[in-house]
Amino acid sequence: MSRLIVPLIFGIVGTAILVSLGNWQVRRLAEKEAYLSAIDARIADAPVMLPMSPNPAEDRFLPVEVSGTYTDQELHVLVSVKKVGPGYRIISAFETDTGRRVMIDRGFIFTPRKNDTRYIGPATVTGNLHWPDEHDSYTPDNDLTGNIWFAREVADMAKALQTEPVLVIARQSSENDTSVSPLPVDSSGIPNDHLQYIVTWYGLAIVWVAMTLYYLRLTLNRTRKTKKA
Repeated sequence: MSRLIVPLIFGIVGTAILVSLGNWQVRRLAEKEAYLSAIDARIADAPVMLPMSPNPAEDRFLPVEVSGTYTDQELHVLVSVKKVGPGYRIISAFETDTGRRVMIDRGFIFTPRKNDTRYIGPATVTGNLHWPDEHDSYTPDNDLTGNIWFAREVADMAKALQTEPVLVIARQSSENDTSVSPLPVDSSGIPNDHLQYIVTWYGLAIVWVAMTLYYLRLTLNRTRKTKKA
């Protein structure tokens, strides 16, 4: 029986660790779902006036309403929309009625419509403040000459358009420019992989138990054969 003690302890400890990791992911899943629900609720709140100095941490997804004028200055961010295809997000400079210059993410256009003329003039826009985190080590440099951007870096876009580092993702506009399809912000882009991790850790725990039992049985059979011999 002494031969079984070490693998038995090893099996119990390994199973306990894997199950605890699975339990931790269950708690993380509940926390993440609550977090996403809170974000969705905030996104859908009644819009407020644009804060004087928006904070990227505190004001992310804050619903706002701004009135002013679309200018003819815009940036084109290359994107691919699921079940739609490739195109560009249109980021326009927007001069508010109070004299501020901010950016409006007006939405999506198909690639061939990149250089089309879009609505310029007065509008009231309802949307959400956002500071997207889309840039990583694989993101290519922006093609400034061709006006093709590969990530919505708020600070860089603001510098190019000479606006405040404030981006409003349009949800609705008083001017229905049919050439642009709004891509309102939502929580679908926030990863929530905890269910996959739960399945992985509990699955490994089951495999660990099965392997431990198999090894114990194999060891026990060998011991019995040795005694008989």
